[in-house]
Order: sequence, then structure tokens, then C-alpha cells
Amino acid sequence: MIFCVEDDDSIRELVVYTLRASGFDAEGFGDGASMLEAMQNHLPRLIILDIMLPGTDGLALLKQLRAAPATAQIPIIMATAKGTEFDKVQGLDAGADDYLVKPFGMMEMVSRIRAVLRRLSPAKAELTMGSLSLNPVEHTLRVEGLRVELTLKEYDLLKLFLEHPGQVFSRDQLLERIWGMDFQGETRTVDVHIGTLRTKLGAPGSYIRTVRGVGYRMEMDP
Repeated sequence: MIFCVEDDDSIRELVVYTLRASGFDAEGFGDGASMLEAMQNHLPRLIILDIMLPGTDGLALLKQLRAAPATAQIPIIMATAKGTEFDKVQGLDAGADDYLVKPFGMMEMVSRIRAVLRRLSPAKAELTMGSLSLNPVEHTLRVEGLRVELTLKEYDLLKLFLEHPGQVFSRDQLLERIWGMDFQGETRTVDVHIGTLRTKLGAPGSYIRTVRGVGYRMEMDP
């Protein structure tokens, strides 16, 4: 879940829409107080935080979040119309992980979010879900302890799903992430590979769910 704290309704709605279209769960807030209230129920994976907010401003919120043990490690990207070097240094020195200057492009925003998440996510020796265990170092997969051989694309698909449990990926996103932007094939390629991957995984293949009209996500049975 990504939180966007922005008092401009149109900007906030566009940011949240873009994030959801990019496969992220996202929620928007018009001020810091409503975000802090929501954080009593669940913590976000990342926060996009405007500086100029009603009530407590973004810099004060940033310092408050960094001072609390429960929220100190949440990645925070500052988004503001203030674009001077001093403003950027102020935000970064206060603990921001990156900075977006308005007006910013939605693709730039998504790219920066992914870069921050990659940079701050600890490397895992193994990615697991149920009886699946994928070892990125050894480039191996075991299902219920038994070695399962995958093609390179099947392996890359499974690794992506295990790194983002519950996140929905459209077919176009999977083509871009796994096959690359220069790939000239059709989205049917994704469906074929998902089908063979499910077959090779056996029972855990059911973890890969089809999201009708959108794409795929991976999660365990409830």
C-alpha cells in the first residue's frame, strides 16, 4: 500500500489513479492528520508526502514519522512545488528518500517509487510462499522440497510474483518487466507462460490468480 498525502484534490486523485493502474495499492489523504489516523490500522509500504499541507506541514510530518520506531523505516518521497536546492536539502536531511518537484510526470513518479523500493528492500536469500522456495542466489526452485526445472522466463515470472505477493500485474506490465520494452510479441505470450508455470508448480500453481480483465497476481489460498 502506498499513501499519497496531497491537499490538491486533482493531483491526489491522479497520483492514486496512476499508482493503481501501475499495479500498486494506493490511498490518498488531504492532510497529515487523516494519514496518521489511517496508519493506526495499517502501515504503508511507501509514502508520497507534499510539503505544503493544511495543519502540520510535510517536513514536520516527515520528522515525526522518522522519530517513531514503528514508522522510521518507511520510505518517503517528498513532492512539492518548492524546487530550490535549499528546499531539497532540507527534505533529504530530514530523512526523505527522494524528492519530486511539481509539476512532475506520472511515469517519473512511478519510476522513482520503484527505484526507492528496490534500493531499500533487503536482499533475500530465498523467496517463499507455502511449499514454494525460490533461491535467487542459486537460481533454483523447490516445491515441497523437490527441485523443479523452469525456463528462464518462467523463473523470472515466478520471482517477480514472489517479490510482490498480492500485487496485480497487467499483461503489458509483465511483457515489459520480463520480456523487455523491445519485445514485439502479443500478450498471449504471457498467458502461455503462466499456463506452463502453473502446470510445473503443481498444486501451488493455484497461487497464481487470474484477475479478469486485468492480468495476474500471486497469493496463497485464504
